[in-house]
Amino acid sequence: MDATFNKFKGDIKTDTVKYLADPQLRNIVNVSIALGRPLLVKGEPGTGKTMLAHAIALSLGMKLIIWNVKSTTEAIDGCYMYDTVQRLNDSRFGSEDRNVNNIRDYITFGPLGEAFDADEQVVLLIDEIDKADIEFPNDLLQELDVMEFYVKETKEFVKTKNRPIVIITSNNEKELPDAFLRRCVFHWIEFPARGFMSEICNLHYPDLKANLLDQCLKHFYAIRAITKLRKLPSTSELLDWIGVLLKSGITLEELKEGVPFLGVLIKKEKDLEIAIEKLKFPT
Repeated sequence: MDATFNKFKGDIKTDTVKYLADPQLRNIVNVSIALGRPLLVKGEPGTGKTMLAHAIALSLGMKLIIWNVKSTTEAIDGCYMYDTVQRLNDSRFGSEDRNVNNIRDYITFGPLGEAFDADEQVVLLIDEIDKADIEFPNDLLQELDVMEFYVKETKEFVKTKNRPIVIITSNNEKELPDAFLRRCVFHWIEFPARGFMSEICNLHYPDLKANLLDQCLKHFYAIRAITKLRKLPSTSELLDWIGVLLKSGITLEELKEGVPFLGVLIKKEKDLEIAIEKLKFPT
């Protein structure tokens, strides 16, 4: 495979980020980079959608810019903000740093604008796009398609200097418009099978004994197999749970007798009751 296509290698291990992507995810990231299209990533909460952007940025040696989407977020928020209040204050009281007659002094770029204005290529994470209003993705069509936006106060277009690598995550809470989907490359992160999950755990806890890890995974997948649970434990919760087990100094024999610290894995009261009943041993 061409080296220019295979930019993202799929694994990263630093003090702050440890990430392992399966071959399908690694390949689709490189497809997105090659096409210059945003990568829309969906999957269960806790499967590493957000951390993927961190891993890509670290792997490629690029700056990561994060746009955390909320229910009140509008597309313009990611482009720029015009500070009318500051300009009004400066017109009354003056300013040593800003020229009240220069509107550009009162324009601040949002995450999208910052990514467009960067002198080098960056990774832009638009996190949890489905939290916003249904029209939010449609309002980004122009910006993500041609990589520019219009600043009405200055009557100027801001165009990208270096097309960013755009990663968009969604928890599938809302359907995204077809017009938006056409502009993206898509990937669903499957929940890791036991073998791959073992690799992920070993990446985070390289000194974890194999028999202890095997027992952890046995309990974890048994819990996920309980059909009545409303919220299944995720990869991130499994990693937290293993960390707690190691810090507590629990032995393999103790772990075989029960599932300690079950509240690290299960976060709903009814789910906890169901799990305790199904597992049939003290927690």
